[in-house]
Amino acid sequence: MVNGAERKIDGLIFDKDGTLFDFHTTWSTWAHGVIADLTGGDPDHAARMAAEMDYDLAARRFRPSSPLIAGTNREAAECVARALPGRDVDEVEAFLMRATLDVPQAEAVPLAPFLGGIRRAVRALGVVTNDTEAGARAHLGRAGVLDSFDFVAGFDSGHGAKPDPGPLLAFARVTGLDPACIAMVGDSTHDLIAGRAAGMRTIGVLTGPAEAAALAPHADIVLPDIGHIPDWLRA
Repeated sequence: MVNGAERKIDGLIFDKDGTLFDFHTTWSTWAHGVIADLTGGDPDHAARMAAEMDYDLAARRFRPSSPLIAGTNREAAECVARALPGRDVDEVEAFLMRATLDVPQAEAVPLAPFLGGIRRAVRALGVVTNDTEAGARAHLGRAGVLDSFDFVAGFDSGHGAKPDPGPLLAFARVTGLDPACIAMVGDSTHDLIAGRAAGMRTIGVLTGPAEAAALAPHADIVLPDIGHIPDWLRA
C-alpha cells in the first residue's frame, strides 16, 4: 500500500452505491422487492431470477459475485430479463430505473458533515457511478448533498462506464486537476481498476459486498468506510 503523502490529493471521486451509501442496507432490501414484483410472487420464477442476479433469497443479500453490483442499469436489465421469458429488455430496464429513483439510501457515514469537512482539504469532489445520472442526482439530492459535488456522472452521461476510465478523466478535465492528484474511492474492483487506468490514486472501502482481499491488489489503501479518508489525507 502507498502512504498517501507522496503527492497532495486535490480531488476525490466517489462511487455512489457501496461507497457513499451502504450497499446491503440499501440495495439488498430493494432487490427482494423487485424480485417479488417482477415474478408476481411465483417461487420458481423468483428462484430463477435470484440465481441470475446471484442474490441469496434466504439471506436477502447479494453475493459478492453478483453482476448487478458494479454493472450498469442496462446490464442489470439484461440479467433480470434472462429469467423472464417474453419480457422485453427495454421494458425491464425502464422498470428498474423507475424502481431505483425512490429507494431510501442508507448513508455509509453522515454525509453532510463528512463532505463539509472534506471540502476544506481538497479542491473538487465528484461522483462517478454506473447508475444513471438522473438516479445519482436524485439520491444525492434526497440526502441533501448534491451541491457538495462539482461533477456527477452516470453510465449514460456520455463518458463511458467503469471500469473504463473515461468518466474519471472527464472529472479531471472539468475541474482542471492533474489525474495524479486525484483519488478514486470505491467499493468494487470496477472502481479501482478505472482509477488505476486513469492514473489516479485508489481508495477501497468495505461498505459494499467486496472483501478487503479482493480490493487490495487494486488499491493504494483499503479503509472500513469513507469516514477514514480525512485521517488518510493527513497521514
